[in-house]
Amino acid sequence: MERVCQAHESDAHRHLRALLEQGLPLTPRPWQALAEQCGLEEAEVMACVDRWQDEKLIKRLGLVVRHRCLGIRANAMVVWNVPDEQVARVGQALAQESVVTLCYRRPRRLPDWPFNLFCMIHGIQREQVLAQLELLVHHHGLAEIDHQVLFSHHAYRQCGGRYAQGGSYAQ
Repeated sequence: MERVCQAHESDAHRHLRALLEQGLPLTPRPWQALAEQCGLEEAEVMACVDRWQDEKLIKRLGLVVRHRCLGIRANAMVVWNVPDEQVARVGQALAQESVVTLCYRRPRRLPDWPFNLFCMIHGIQREQVLAQLELLVHHHGLAEIDHQVLFSHHAYRQCGGRYAQGGSYAQ
């Protein structure tokens, strides 16, 4: 018999929220692993996550890749000053490229910041990233569009969503 997530919050449910902050376990059955840690059934964990998504407590489940641990240390944000009438087309084209891991539009902050399109390219070496960018510029005819390449020098802490009150669970 499948259990559903109860509407009232128990210690097990608060513990589950705290565990979700740490990320899903890297196992074939992550929901089962979480259930075992919380004293719940796998179906109840899945029902809770579904309910929390319906209630907008959890907006999405995503993935934080710690790319520097994988040797990917040449990380460049390419900022573009694309004419407004072209930015949607250029953004969609860049977003389709496998070397572009992130692409989004933002308002310009004139007079100091004329850039309105941002895309991230990760690589092992700067030369690799710059070569990939050169191919993108050539392939999409972007040579005349002003852009800058901003390589990161420091990795700041990345974390997922926070769902438990106070950010942790005390047993």
